[in-house]
Amino acid sequence: MAKESVAEQKTRAHRIIDGLKKAYPDAHCELNYSNPLELLIATILSAQCNDKQVNIVTGPLFKKHRSANDFAAVSLAELEQDIKRIGLYHNKAKNIQAACRTLVEKHGGEVPRVMAALVELAGVGRKTANVVLGNAFGINEGVVVDTHVARLSERLDLSRAKTPEKIEADLQKLVPQAEWCLFSHLLIWHGRRRCYARNPDCAACEIKPLCPVGRKLA
Repeated sequence: MAKESVAEQKTRAHRIIDGLKKAYPDAHCELNYSNPLELLIATILSAQCNDKQVNIVTGPLFKKHRSANDFAAVSLAELEQDIKRIGLYHNKAKNIQAACRTLVEKHGGEVPRVMAALVELAGVGRKTANVVLGNAFGINEGVVVDTHVARLSERLDLSRAKTPEKIEADLQKLVPQAEWCLFSHLLIWHGRRRCYARNPDCAACEIKPLCPVGRKLA
């Protein structure tokens, strides 16, 4: 099959978005949170851990600690105990506490709405910052590239890059900026419900005609 032009690839990306919107009209961030701080902490906890496990931990955690000052002041041992069922909990507890201390010292205890300020926080990279900006503040600064987004971007031939930063740059060229946050959710939902890492359910795939892998199986 001839390689697509950028214009053709962009058109197909828009059709993929339309198809996934119909398949998952309620697609959203599946981490439980009620404010930007809770989303920030939940996202830090979610690294190499599934959202269901994080939500089990954050239910009681967010009732116990309600502000950045609370997380900054609690003993590290107690915070580790609160999140110990999460993988890498030692490092995550340190990062959460350090990030919250920075919030208290530099931002009045509030989560900043600026990428540069977010990525200065302990445990926060561009992916986490994109999650917070897009979902807590409605700011489409970038595209969240997690394992699902990376995998589906390759399968759908939207990006052949190998690093999250380069995949994100490719997707930003194809997806309208207003859709960046939602696009990540759509791919994540599709990856969790249909396009599995192993044995994807291509036969029932809602966007099969738009997928190079799906078309081969048609």
